[in-house]
Amino acid sequence: METSKTVAENGINFEVVFVGRSNVGKSSLLRELFGAKVRVGRRPGVTLRPSHIQLSDLLITDMPGFGFMSGVKDRKQDIVKDQTVHYIEKNAERIKIAILVIDSPAFSEIVDRWDAREQIPIDIEMFDFLREVGIDTLIAANKMDKVKEKEYDPLLNEIAGRLGLEPPWENWKHLIAPISAKKGNLRALRALLRERLHEMKRDDLFKYF
Repeated sequence: METSKTVAENGINFEVVFVGRSNVGKSSLLRELFGAKVRVGRRPGVTLRPSHIQLSDLLITDMPGFGFMSGVKDRKQDIVKDQTVHYIEKNAERIKIAILVIDSPAFSEIVDRWDAREQIPIDIEMFDFLREVGIDTLIAANKMDKVKEKEYDPLLNEIAGRLGLEPPWENWKHLIAPISAKKGNLRALRALLRERLHEMKRDDLFKYF
């Protein structure tokens, strides 16, 4: 599998996009899922353009991280977010699944920080936007290896609540996948992806997940 900076349009009719704030582990997750040589940044904001992996008629897209980017001016950060929104709107018909990757341990604190400024938290804004344009959206609750066992369910309940999903989070297991890309624990996400692919009669894509 090769990563490319441009989209080869021929033969692509099924796309899965990975979105999320900078430094939540999107590229690491892709590398773990597909064994692809996806560029993994050492600091937030390294990826400024979409990266693509094409597998037959399947396109995997790693969108630039939005929000804080070290060394990147605020205006450019806004441009990157706008470009992400434009890309998704333009390709919404072929984007069958979106995976919103979040930093689980930091999620509630970040959302509360935005709320305190009376601003819509960017993760929430992106989640709502993806659903509004009709894209089946999964939440990859990453970095769960940093969460103590007794705090596991309470944390996921908080995440669900802030996303507008009435707790307990177990009611949303068809949307929320607790994972640890660093530890290679992606069982919940793989299961949800395969469920979606089966519903779409695309069992032939199982081999890639």
